[in-house]
Amino acid sequence: MRELTASEVQTAREAILATITDRTLTHEQKVTNLSRHAENLLTVLDEPAELDSLMRVPVTEKCICNLGEGDAPYRPRYIAPDYAKFLREGSAFLQLEPATDLFDALNNLLIFYHNVPSITNFPVYIGNLDQLLEPYVEGMDDETVKKALRLFFKNVDRTILDSFCHADIGPMDTRAGRLIMQVEAELEDAVPNLTMRVSAETPDSYLLEGIRCAMHSAKPSFANDAMFRRELGDHYVIASCYNGLLEAGGSYTLSRLLLGNIARRADSIADFKTRVLPHMMDVMARYMDERIRFIVEKSGFFESNFLSREGFIKRENFTAMYGLVGLAEAVNVLMEKEGKSGRYGHCAEADALGVEIMDQIEAFNNAHQAPYCECTGGHFLLHAQVGLADDQNSSPGTRIPIGEEPDELVDHLKHISLFHKYFPSGTGDIFPVDLTVHNNPQFILDILRGAFKTDIRYLSFYSSDSDVIRVTGYLVKRSEMEKLDSGLNVRQNTTGLGLGASKNCKILDRRIR
Repeated sequence: MRELTASEVQTAREAILATITDRTLTHEQKVTNLSRHAENLLTVLDEPAELDSLMRVPVTEKCICNLGEGDAPYRPRYIAPDYAKFLREGSAFLQLEPATDLFDALNNLLIFYHNVPSITNFPVYIGNLDQLLEPYVEGMDDETVKKALRLFFKNVDRTILDSFCHADIGPMDTRAGRLIMQVEAELEDAVPNLTMRVSAETPDSYLLEGIRCAMHSAKPSFANDAMFRRELGDHYVIASCYNGLLEAGGSYTLSRLLLGNIARRADSIADFKTRVLPHMMDVMARYMDERIRFIVEKSGFFESNFLSREGFIKRENFTAMYGLVGLAEAVNVLMEKEGKSGRYGHCAEADALGVEIMDQIEAFNNAHQAPYCECTGGHFLLHAQVGLADDQNSSPGTRIPIGEEPDELVDHLKHISLFHKYFPSGTGDIFPVDLTVHNNPQFILDILRGAFKTDIRYLSFYSSDSDVIRVTGYLVKRSEMEKLDSGLNVRQNTTGLGLGASKNCKILDRRIR
């Protein structure tokens, strides 16, 4: 273990004091931040020698980012338990019997959620809820079920203080799913995030129910079920922002390449492809390998945690996510270096360069042997990361920068279809839509049905007048951002991320369709 320098210790002390005296943080937020400060006083990983100069530098120079995972990983970043097994069998550790009715099921789930860790200390996946709850609503009247669901979702929103918490519904039509969407449309809360998995067999009437809900609450988003099943199998989940992972598993870690900053270090397109990008990809992969080894071999998580001991998760169902942001900026920078004016999303040559870069990253990932990632063939899963609040000049994943969206929606969708295929562990695009869509949800249904036939993976819509908005992959309330901006503290950690994104990433300026 490397000893910290006196300067590093003093910097840590100052950060701890700043957290303690920050009046915009709640008690829970201070406790979380203080635990991260403590973790970062340790240097237990055998990191690549080049990492500091690529990751621990000012944001404008940063080429690799660990997304706040800390320097001593003691749990996987994302965990997706088998909730059906839990409801069916109960838990010895939690002293809970199998659920026998809806009230048992909801109460047991709330207890279980409190004991599911993640990088945020809150569960990032809370189950495919309509299928989990469908057996328990049989024989109950709608109003009783909705009252129980209303209390359940209020509890989730008020106690899971982070909108990376995610639930799934679909692809099959269920009465529980319809009632869930009716309640969520009424509550208009930011937590949990919600995805409807859509297949060719999903009835239009069920999809329209989801669209109507999204116009009120910015959720659910819509996932191309056929794509995810083809890549991850039948037992996949959508967690956190829009992350495709295996049920009873998850992701050990997620780091990301900041492609725009990486491109700025290159002299030309050829230099980027042959020297700069290969080096960055190798350093990040070796760093992720080391994080995985520490979690599996040294942290003791899989030996000690009840989720593993009781079979709600299995180590062999975990993988890791190889992320990236800023493809648009990388392409635009490289085009400029070649004296060309074409812009990403508006020029065939620029888009072709984007595809070439993604082909190179995919080829690297397919060649790299990652430890303890058996469930994904010994490789990471590529992930189009959504961005951070302090990102500057770096668009999420492979998205077209806000303010540069094509005039015609069909042109935007054609562009998207070039890139969604690369990301089994998640990518997505977001479209705020005009108020008139409230009266014509068929408009969005037609977009979804057509898009999912062209290898588009994941789409989100929200009404231009909605208080709940989708930031990049997570949800916040405009009203809560306004409170925080005025100096008041707010419940959810992600409100601060949304406020930062509104100022640095122009999320409130998306083109309205």
